[in-house]
Amino acid sequence: MRLQPGDIIEIETSAGLGYAQVTHIHPAYPEVVRFFRGLRAEAVKDLAGLSENPTAFIATFPLGGALETGMLVGRKIGALPIPSDFKSFPTFKMPIRDKQGGVVYWWLWEGDGLSYSVEEDGSYDALPMREVMTVSDLIGRLGGSEDVAA
Repeated sequence: MRLQPGDIIEIETSAGLGYAQVTHIHPAYPEVVRFFRGLRAEAVKDLAGLSENPTAFIATFPLGGALETGMLVGRKIGALPIPSDFKSFPTFKMPIRDKQGGVVYWWLWEGDGLSYSVEEDGSYDALPMREVMTVSDLIGRLGGSEDVAA
């Protein structure tokens, strides 16, 4: 399934329905996806209001492929403008560790080249990891993002 920035996807899990918005397409990576906080017992009726819901996390995830192959059950339910806070390609982080497992420095990726930082002040804590999430990891994170809402 070919997805475009702005597409809204409803994802079925055993604990409820999760929602996501594709924010960016990168030629060499899976879609960049914003996953909304919380699972719902019933389908969203106000699609326009969904875009303003809090974000649980951002990830690179092969959403279109997972839906097309049936590895993930869900559907495209529409498209909405991407909020201004999410229009720029996000910065992803990747830790470079020493032999003991401590972070020596961070690789930072903004869709093009890499930069690095040796700062250890927690300023990168909120950045998403530069990884391609698996389906099981995604379902786990969706389920752990908040209780099921009515």
